[in-house]
Amino acid sequence: MPSEGIFKDKGSKFYAFAWPVISEEEIKKIITSLKKEHHSARHHCYAWKLGVDDTRFRTNDDGEPSSTAGRPILGQLQSFNVTNTLVVVVRYFGGTLLGTSGLINAYKTAAAEALKNANIITKNIEQQLIINFGYNILNEVMDIIKQKTLNVIKTSFGENCSIILSVRNSEVQKITETFNKIYSIKIEPV
Repeated sequence: MPSEGIFKDKGSKFYAFAWPVISEEEIKKIITSLKKEHHSARHHCYAWKLGVDDTRFRTNDDGEPSSTAGRPILGQLQSFNVTNTLVVVVRYFGGTLLGTSGLINAYKTAAAEALKNANIITKNIEQQLIINFGYNILNEVMDIIKQKTLNVIKTSFGENCSIILSVRNSEVQKITETFNKIYSIKIEPV
């Protein structure tokens, strides 16, 4: 179920819906369904963002003046720092023109309301690293892993040892430097 928000101004009603999404195909199905459900609405404006690198996004003003609907909705996705999310704002025209600033405010506020009402799930972006080292320093390596509360994915102990760790992207450089500085151990992405 999507989270919802509403904004009213001069007779116009702006109903906002926010969905978690993982693909453009899913987004198209949701928009098509929403247009059928709200067939008498004048506009179905939206913005979506997929992935973590801020390169996969789209906005649509659906007949509103350029950049008065889709961009303000996208701005809220960025403001809430969410991804894999679609926000659609359905406008029922109330008979009075709102002007450019009025439209921007209406779409922005409706989108913000839907996102405020959403159950946003935070996930850490992690990278897997492999550490190769001699058995003679196993205890020291395990102490660092414990101190830094690193997530061990797989281990292989013998004359030569290897450990695969899952590390937050923001911590990769620091962890790599720690092992290189203390033990001259080479760490590589898996």
